[in-house]
Amino acid sequence: MIEVIFLGTVSGVPTRDRNHSAIILNHYGERKETMLLDCGEGTQRQMLIAGVNFMDIDKIFITHWHADHFAGLIPLIQTMNLERRQKPLYIFAPEAERFVSDIVDMGYFGLRFEVEAVNLPFEGDEPYKILETEDFEMYSTPTAHTVPSVAFALKEKEKWSIDLEKVRKMGMRPGSWMKALKENGEAEVGGKRVELKDVASSVPGKKVVYTGDTKPCRNVESISGGADLLIHDGTFLEAEEVGGKNHADAGQAAALAKAAGVKQLILTHVSRRYTDTKPLEEEARKTFENTTVAHDFMVVMLK
Repeated sequence: MIEVIFLGTVSGVPTRDRNHSAIILNHYGERKETMLLDCGEGTQRQMLIAGVNFMDIDKIFITHWHADHFAGLIPLIQTMNLERRQKPLYIFAPEAERFVSDIVDMGYFGLRFEVEAVNLPFEGDEPYKILETEDFEMYSTPTAHTVPSVAFALKEKEKWSIDLEKVRKMGMRPGSWMKALKENGEAEVGGKRVELKDVASSVPGKKVVYTGDTKPCRNVESISGGADLLIHDGTFLEAEEVGGKNHADAGQAAALAKAAGVKQLILTHVSRRYTDTKPLEEEARKTFENTTVAHDFMVVMLK
C-alpha cells in the first residue's frame, strides 16, 4: 500500500492556504518506509500538522535546486540533529554533493549523523534505477526545466498471492513453507515439489510518478507509462502564461497523462494567482477526466 500526503502545493511564493512543494510517500510493505519528495520552506511544520514523524524519514528526493523545493532542508536537518538523530539521512538529487555539502556546512552546528548525498543524472533520455528495496524500486529521469532537474517514479515489485483453496486441493496445509515458496519460487512439502505458479497468482505493483517542475517532455511520458498516479507540475491554466519558465499548464499535463496511459492525474505546484483552482481542474478534465488539483494535506491511498 502507498500513501501520498501533499504537504505543500504552491509554486514560487507561499499563500495562506498553500505551502512550498513537499510530498510524503509512505510505503507499507515488509517494513514501513517514509520518504520525502522535495522539501520547500516550512515543510517540517507541515509534517507536524499532518501527523508525520520527520525522524522516520531516511531518504529525501529533491527534483531540483530552486529554493521553493529545497529550502526546508536546512531547518529540517538541524531539527533532526537537535532531536539526537543517529542514523544516516540520504538525499538524492541532481548535483546533490555540491548543494548538500553547502547545507551541512551552513551555520555553527555540527551533526551527530551522516548526511549522504547521492548524485543523479540530469541529462539524457533514459530512466535510472536509484534505489531498490524488498518491496519497490525508485527511478529518476531528467526533465525539462530551467536548471538541472529530474522526476521520480516509485514502482512496486510484482507480488504473489497464494490461493489457499488451491493449496488444500493439492492435499497440503497452509504453513511456514509458504514463505519459502514466495521467496524461492518453489518449495518441498511432504516430499512433494511445489512451484509458486501452481498455487498463486501474480499481482502487479503500483506505480507513482512525481515530476517536480517541468514542461511536458518525452522523458516524463516514458517513465509515467501505465502509472497508477502521476503527480505533475500544473502551475498555470493556459500555455501563454507559462512563457519561458519551463512549467506545464493544466491542458498540457492532461495531454501527457492521456498519452502515457496513467490511471489518475494530480496537478500540483499551482501558481498563487489561482485562489480558485476549479478552472485548472476543468481545463485538464477536457482531455483527461480523472484529474484533481492538489491542496495542502490532501491524502491519496493506493492499495
